[in-house]
Amino acid sequence: MVGQALTSVAIVGGGPGGLGTAIALSELPFLKVTLYEKNTEPREAGAGISLSTNAWRVLDLLGASDGVKGGSKSNTHQRNAYTGKVLNVTQHPENSAADSRGAIRARRTRLQSALLSRVPEGLIQFDKKVVSLENLSGQGVRLVFQDQTEAIADIVVGADGLHSVVRKVLLPDHRLHFTGNSAFRVLVPKSRLAHIPDITTTTSWWWGEAGHVYLSDVDDEEETKDPRFEITVRSYREPDVSGKAVFWGIPATNEKVGSRVEKFDQRIRDAVSAVAEGEWREFATFAGPRLDKITHWDKVALIGDASHPLSGAFGSGATFAMEDGWILARALEFTRFASRPVRDALEIFELIRSPYYAKMYQHLDEIRDNMQQLQAQEKDFDVFLQAKIDSFLYGDKDFIYQNDIKKVWDDYVAAEQTGL
Repeated sequence: MVGQALTSVAIVGGGPGGLGTAIALSELPFLKVTLYEKNTEPREAGAGISLSTNAWRVLDLLGASDGVKGGSKSNTHQRNAYTGKVLNVTQHPENSAADSRGAIRARRTRLQSALLSRVPEGLIQFDKKVVSLENLSGQGVRLVFQDQTEAIADIVVGADGLHSVVRKVLLPDHRLHFTGNSAFRVLVPKSRLAHIPDITTTTSWWWGEAGHVYLSDVDDEEETKDPRFEITVRSYREPDVSGKAVFWGIPATNEKVGSRVEKFDQRIRDAVSAVAEGEWREFATFAGPRLDKITHWDKVALIGDASHPLSGAFGSGATFAMEDGWILARALEFTRFASRPVRDALEIFELIRSPYYAKMYQHLDEIRDNMQQLQAQEKDFDVFLQAKIDSFLYGDKDFIYQNDIKKVWDDYVAAEQTGL
């Protein structure tokens, strides 16, 4: 390896996936890593983010877990949104021997800050929006930015989210579609809701026929004097926003959000009314078909939402993206040590991660089919709701929330060494 030139890597996108990838790759001495972020400064859209055992495992590997604190999700209630009736109480299995830190809901900015603290200084270039890529045959990839500057890299990592520019260049025929769902999100001081019974005492889902409300702590109260609380109102039948220039994190009025819960339990209406005008943000959700491949040109890898446009179906997208970046780093390290080309590293990444996402799509297909069958049978709302909660809570999802990404890699290496 002595005398070999550094391999340049361009990471497109500075979300959790891009930052996690930057951390993992920057630790490899044979790589020169640059992360290009379109915003002019670190910015995180949204409200809270869920972290479970799989998240703690990859954050430990990235050295970023100590900086992430949040509210416990150990006691989660499922309720009928109209009557408030408790339909299920779940003690999260993550709060067990698997990891004592349990499942938490944290401010997205806390995760971002923890990851940023681990990224080497000078590695991130801000105000660099990628507008196109060009495959330079045998000579890497040219990235063209909105400011009319260019860069060339041996490897490109598309970590630029659901509406990935990198994916659009690689797969121009791939199309996202508006799901019909929008989420209205806000973080408010918990004290503002303290007078409303049953709102701030647990993590809770209030399920309705055309939407639901999610409530959760996002702060560790032992370290925060004025803890925040998340309210997310999800509406299932929103007008199509396809083709609009801005549909992510736009302001929403109290009247608009309130109209989505006007038939819900009074406690939910009171909680929504407690939000100050101008605080709500609306997030329209899009999704797309599974990609046959998540690597292209023998030098471009898609990670996170860019590689599996699932529209947050499992609430663990940031973790998936960080796992992607860590596996990519291991694959590059493995092939470099064996003096194998970059394309082999990307093939290993594809071999490990693509089937993982295929399994998620299969799980979602099964849930969709079950719900459609119930709807066809015209079951009453209570029966339908209980079935929906059962599908939401149960089924084998350990492959997601208990995933041990280091063991996944160790198993791959062991199989390689034994020739299996």
